[in-house]
This record gives sequence, structure tokens and C-alpha cells, in this order.
Amino acid sequence: MATRQVLAELLAAYEQQTGQRAAIEAVGGVDAAKRVQAGEAFDVVVLASDAIDKLIAAGAVVAGSRTDWVRSGVAVAVRAGAPLPDIGSEDAVRSAVLAARSISYSTGPSGVALAKLFERWGIADQVAGRMVQAPPGVPVGSLVARGDVELGFQQLSELLHVEGITIVGPLPPAIQITTIFSSGVAASSQQPEAAKALLDFFASPAAAEAKQRQGMDPA
Repeated sequence: MATRQVLAELLAAYEQQTGQRAAIEAVGGVDAAKRVQAGEAFDVVVLASDAIDKLIAAGAVVAGSRTDWVRSGVAVAVRAGAPLPDIGSEDAVRSAVLAARSISYSTGPSGVALAKLFERWGIADQVAGRMVQAPPGVPVGSLVARGDVELGFQQLSELLHVEGITIVGPLPPAIQITTIFSSGVAASSQQPEAAKALLDFFASPAAAEAKQRQGMDPA
């Protein structure tokens, strides 16, 4: 889900450049991996790099086709109009988490890393009752916008286009959670050469500006 906006922009550019069309189906990463592993027909798979590696090991993605193409960091959001917490340092973020009435995170790799961070801080048990995990495919920002949660953590690319929230900023460098997204050719693809050409475009310098517009960086 974190890559759906940048993929839409890149595919439009690729179609204009080559005449090759492609359709996107954006779902939560867990569901996407299950569907690919079950043998559902796709040409290209886009997931976090570790998930692509698991699909390669399972034979669902072609070995040697993994292409790392974008890096995505986590940002913090509050409901529009709410006071902005200090997140300028690791200690400040920890204090903001402890002060929040409720905290939301995703089912993706950034959510897993955030839970580990709270464990490292020794506050996991203290905040467990206030943690709200967004369902697969549901943006954390939508829960924040509705007022269901006070503090939301998700990749910046997923927060950028959500109305009704204020993005406080990215996590500070000391605790920034960076996910590398990769692509691979699905073993079920009937046109692997065309799929590989698309992956090369994703990773090319021509795609850099679109990635940055969507809150990401080239891998």
C-alpha cells in the first residue's frame, strides 16, 4: 500500500514512454504475499525486500529478478487542528508516545519495527492497552483523521494524501524506520521480459523525481 501512489505515477510515465500498459492492484503486504504464493497470476510483485526474498525462496518470484527501487521512512501524524507533539529527538518521541491517549501503527514492516522500538524503550507493556493496529490495507492516517487515535505512525508516503491530518514530521534519524521496497518478476508471469523492463524503469534515474514527490527516496 505504501507504494501505490508512486507506482501509479511511474506507470503513467512508463506507458507514455513505451506504450506498454499495466494495471495495479494495491492491497496490504500480507495479503499480497499470500496471493502471490498461492499462484495467483501477476507479472510484477512489489513488496518490502524481505517479503520478496521469502517469495523467491518459495519459488513464487523468479530468482535473480529482485530489484530494490525505493526507500521509505516513517512519519508521525495527528488529527488536523490538534497540538503538535515534539518529535525532534528520540527522548521527545518516547515522551510523546507515553503522553498519547492512543497510538496507531500498521501491519507492515514499519509497524513491526515500531513495536520493537517500544520494547527497547521498555514501555511496550505500559502502552499496550493504547495501541491500535490499523487493519491490512487501511491507512493509519484515516484512523487519526476520524479521531479514533491520537498519534499515528506510518510511512510518509501513506500519510501524504490523507485529508484531515497534520503530518508532524519524520521520525528523528536516531530511530528512523526505513523500509526498502523491492520488485520481482512473478513466477506466474506470461511475459517476464516485459516485466523485467518495467522493473528496470522503476530503478532508473528517470524515476527519482516521482519517488521524492511521494515522500520516498531512490534505493
